[in-house]
Amino acid sequence: MPHAIVIASNNAGKLREITRLLSPLGFSVTPQSQYNVTETEEPHPTFIENCIAKARHAASLTGLPAIADDSGICVSALGGAPGVHSARYAGEPRSDQRNNAKLISALSGIAQREAYYYCVMVYLRHADDPQPLIAEGSWHGEIIDDARGTDGFGYDPHFFIRELDKTAAELTAAEKDALSHRGQALAHLVEQLGRIR
Repeated sequence: MPHAIVIASNNAGKLREITRLLSPLGFSVTPQSQYNVTETEEPHPTFIENCIAKARHAASLTGLPAIADDSGICVSALGGAPGVHSARYAGEPRSDQRNNAKLISALSGIAQREAYYYCVMVYLRHADDPQPLIAEGSWHGEIIDDARGTDGFGYDPHFFIRELDKTAAELTAAEKDALSHRGQALAHLVEQLGRIR
């Protein structure tokens, strides 16, 4: 019998990545939208606090174990921005295109383009779980002005990995899973899940 987990996200890109990585391991992964769970507020200044809030919200409304992810891109020259505001960097309604345009504008005239994607993932056995499983990952690159590639989502077309001479949007799904911040965090989380199942 598959181990049922609700994913505390409605982001289609994140759902595809998490489902792709967890399903072969015997987890039955369902997005929170299938339980009519809406997204919760993310008022906290840190990824981990927002991540726990999202997992707790989904677990409390579904009665299922929940996995949440909070992630974003941090640009050194911008003091770590967009950071926790990555998804809503250009305001509402959320738009990858507008977020990317704002980021490129903010970096206009700046030569130092180092950036990294950061992801934290939390697994709660239930809403009041006092000991959540926590995993994280980071992926370093730089921001380029001209978008390249058609895969991925978010800032991927502008996130350039110099050693590969590709943006994240030019990688195959398998390549991205192996390298990305989310892939790293999920691999660490799976290790921990294997010890408690």
